[in-house]
Amino acid sequence: MNSHTVRNLLVRGMLAGLGAGVLALIVAYLLGEPRVDAAIAFEETHSHEHGEELVSRTLQSTAGLATGILVYGLALGGIAALAYCFALGRTGRLGPRATALLLSGAALVAVYVVPFLKYPANPPSVGDPETIGRRTTLYFLMMLLSVLLAVAAVAGGKRLAPRLGNWNATVTAVLGYAAVIGLGYVLLPSVNEVPGDFSASLLWQFRIAALAIQLTLWLAFGLIFGHLAERQLLPRPARTREPAAVPN
Repeated sequence: MNSHTVRNLLVRGMLAGLGAGVLALIVAYLLGEPRVDAAIAFEETHSHEHGEELVSRTLQSTAGLATGILVYGLALGGIAALAYCFALGRTGRLGPRATALLLSGAALVAVYVVPFLKYPANPPSVGDPETIGRRTTLYFLMMLLSVLLAVAAVAGGKRLAPRLGNWNATVTAVLGYAAVIGLGYVLLPSVNEVPGDFSASLLWQFRIAALAIQLTLWLAFGLIFGHLAERQLLPRPARTREPAAVPN
């Protein structure tokens, strides 16, 4: 793939990430923000320390939320587009759209779902401020482990395919990935800092909302980028020429 095509796909990936970010922003505002407000209300009710806010809650839930998600979507789109350039043509007979959806689904699982199952998202008022560094390190360690193992599983599956066949090689690679991830779940320390009187339903709703935001972001990116990539990579159908007018 030449540099011109890679550059065009990179631009389209960033645009797709931005469009997916807009959709994820809507989901975050409608599903996530009400749960954040409820968690903040719980914290204010149960805490006697009320420091002055450096940034108002209104600004956080509007401009701050939009900036964070849109910048994240833009960066995600650029990185995913580069990964797409590498994956294209190495996924069997899949076309541009199917490759984009496959890449998005795999990235959603490896980058978010697997770390989420070990260290799920928590709303404000959940978690000790003094352990935030440790919790962040553990989360990114789990994410890095998941991504590296996913890459290793893909590489291993391709090497096993000539001997086992595509189906058996894929199943073997997936089972190997799941086994090592399960070992990582056991060996890495757990974190449970949810207050005993915190609403279980609110915690569940917040985590479902967080998962819905990521699902929207990655699915929308796969659909939008797949369409844009197909328009870039596949030649346009030849226009049907109109027959010349027969002179009278």
